[in-house]
Amino acid sequence: MIQTLHTAATALEAQSANLERISNDLANVNTDGFKRGRTEFSELMYKTDREPGTQVGATSQTPVGIQTGLGVKVGASHRIFEQGPSKQTGNPMDMMIEGRGFIPVQRTNGEVAYTRAGAFHRDAQGRMMLANGSQLVPNVVLPANALAITIAPNGEIKAVLPNAEETTLGQIQLATFVNEQGLSSSGDGLYRPTQASGAPIQSIPGEDGVGQVAQGALEASNVNVASSMVEMIQTQRAYEMGTKLLGIADQMLNATVNLK
Repeated sequence: MIQTLHTAATALEAQSANLERISNDLANVNTDGFKRGRTEFSELMYKTDREPGTQVGATSQTPVGIQTGLGVKVGASHRIFEQGPSKQTGNPMDMMIEGRGFIPVQRTNGEVAYTRAGAFHRDAQGRMMLANGSQLVPNVVLPANALAITIAPNGEIKAVLPNAEETTLGQIQLATFVNEQGLSSSGDGLYRPTQASGAPIQSIPGEDGVGQVAQGALEASNVNVASSMVEMIQTQRAYEMGTKLLGIADQMLNATVNLK
């Protein structure tokens, strides 16, 4: 009964972590470039009272053993990097990746991070930056007198000047990773590489299986509200079963204590 209390407690802890992940997904349903998460569960170690194949008598072995499970734990929690729906904005500074890839940006602390959120703005020096202060890599400076800014599907950025001359300002490069799920979330829609993700692989948009760039659009969150609500109900029911197990184990323990 004491073990039942411990096992039920691990179930409550695991389902609570799953509910926290679901609530974060739903909270970011309108966050551009957000990727929903997934929680994986793993069994804890088993208490073995008898191994399968244990010798029984002189000439026979037991075909099954006796093992008691000790509960559950969160085995992994990671992002699902499937494509989110397109959201047309008409803003020439907005860009969306159609396919694989991440936009490299330099954070205010000098660290290079990667994002799927392409809502860029022009600062006082004409540099393309995100609202959090992260600067596009490689750096692109937009002329103050530019009449129009165009971003081609291959990531080439051009500007039309007052004399009708069109000049190339820079080239966007996208980064891919061998294991995208190994990226570490840093907040503000930014990810940083880890040993699990592998080093970033720089490519021109549209080449080597990398996605293309769509100007005037943003990638919306890939959270499916209906699916998340169903998952939340399932998690709630699993949590309720864990609390009932605690109650039943407590009643059995109480009955044992009050034996006369």
